[in-house]
Amino acid sequence: MTAPTQARPTPAVRPGTMWPSPPGALRVRPLPRETAASYLTRLAAAYHLSPAHLLDGLHITATGTPAAPHATELHLSNEAARRLAAFTRIPPAHLNRALTRRPPPATIATAPTATARWQPLVPAVQPLPACPACTLRRPPHHAAPAWIHPAPDLPRAMICTRHHQASSDPRQRIPLDIRTLPELTHARLTARRPPTTASLSWATTITTRWYDHHQHLHTRWHTRLHQLTTANPHLTHSPASPALTCRTLITYPETLTLATTLDRLPRHPPDPHPADRLPPPPRPPPPPDPPRTRRPRPALATPHHPLNQPTPHTAPALTQPASTGTYRRANHTEQKPPPRSAHCATPNTQLNPRIPRHRAPGFA
Repeated sequence: MTAPTQARPTPAVRPGTMWPSPPGALRVRPLPRETAASYLTRLAAAYHLSPAHLLDGLHITATGTPAAPHATELHLSNEAARRLAAFTRIPPAHLNRALTRRPPPATIATAPTATARWQPLVPAVQPLPACPACTLRRPPHHAAPAWIHPAPDLPRAMICTRHHQASSDPRQRIPLDIRTLPELTHARLTARRPPTTASLSWATTITTRWYDHHQHLHTRWHTRLHQLTTANPHLTHSPASPALTCRTLITYPETLTLATTLDRLPRHPPDPHPADRLPPPPRPPPPPDPPRTRRPRPALATPHHPLNQPTPHTAPALTQPASTGTYRRANHTEQKPPPRSAHCATPNTQLNPRIPRHRAPGFA
């Protein structure tokens, strides 16, 4: 007689927690740089569900209004991303590397619960349609539309070099056939070293201006636009003009060439301050020359010589008119030359008019 078996106690479940969702039966691999909204839409379509029903089944609380995959972005918290990785049987690191996500809001990034938010995107940062052939090659091999972000170091365009498909505007719902434009594929394949962000921005601005103002390469670009619209007749029936929606794609080779050329130019050190770029201030005028002074007459070696004695003689202010060119300064003291006999007298000799000049005392 066997002992009755005792039932195992059911483990207690903490209030507010959910049982882990079982892994999905289908494997849906994401495309490189695919948006989270596009991947979740393809994943839900594989199970014939809507994205809102799939998030509800994974016990993820979603906020916001879901819209088209190319017009919205889905932000997931860390717990929501972990549950999505467990359901798709893809490691979280691989899933985060494949999905291109913009920086989430602070309330979502730091949320401790599994939450998600649908956020609309402006047209300038909306994703582009992916190549349908590349999407069909990945499990579950369904031709569902996918949306990816372009490479950050290349012009804003998606070019598939294997299947010759391209797109450059989110208003194009399907990619374009570029088999008649091999220069686009060649430019994408030869971009071994991507240009820098600054050079790419300048090159895009320059080629866009040339294209809009019909300058320089207008004939080549007009021919390329005609070939593109001929290979894709649906462009003529779209509400937007092909000349506007295909602008980045038409100028793609020239933009890459110009950006590469700008990277090869020598670098100049940046100015430390914008004021240094101003011209230097004008130099002040030189100071005026000092007034010239009359040099005094050097004194003779004999201290008691009559030439060294001051003579109280003052010349008149102006003794001749200005037309003669001879002037006399006022209050200027002139010294008369001594008599001829004084040149032969000694300092202690008294002049005597009775003594001849040739027999002066001291020279007998």
